[in-house]
Amino acid sequence: MNLPENYIPILIQAAVGLGFVAVSLLGAHYLGPKQKKGNSVKNQSWECGVAVEGNARTPFSIKYFLTAVLFVLFDIEIVFFYPYAVNFREFGMEGFLAVLTFLAIFFVAFFYVWKRGALDWDK
Repeated sequence: MNLPENYIPILIQAAVGLGFVAVSLLGAHYLGPKQKKGNSVKNQSWECGVAVEGNARTPFSIKYFLTAVLFVLFDIEIVFFYPYAVNFREFGMEGFLAVLTFLAIFFVAFFYVWKRGALDWDK
């Protein structure tokens, strides 16, 4: 295989990452605790010595997950402002217009989420 030299570090990093995943999964499988079959008292759930009440598989409201995803999305968007804040003089008018375009897309997404009711907890 004839790869350019700049791909070699990427392939090494991918191999190390995949190797770490494989070692972690195999290590957890072989070194982790083994669960015994059956319905013994030892395998039942206890929390601070108090018997379990209800089912642990009760569904959460989708609002919880939606809020978490929206937080991550809008938080990551803020990260893109950092390079502009550090080098705003070097970017000039072209950089300023790029940031205004980014802000416009950001606010369109924000108003869409707001109109869809994703930020209303009462619904």
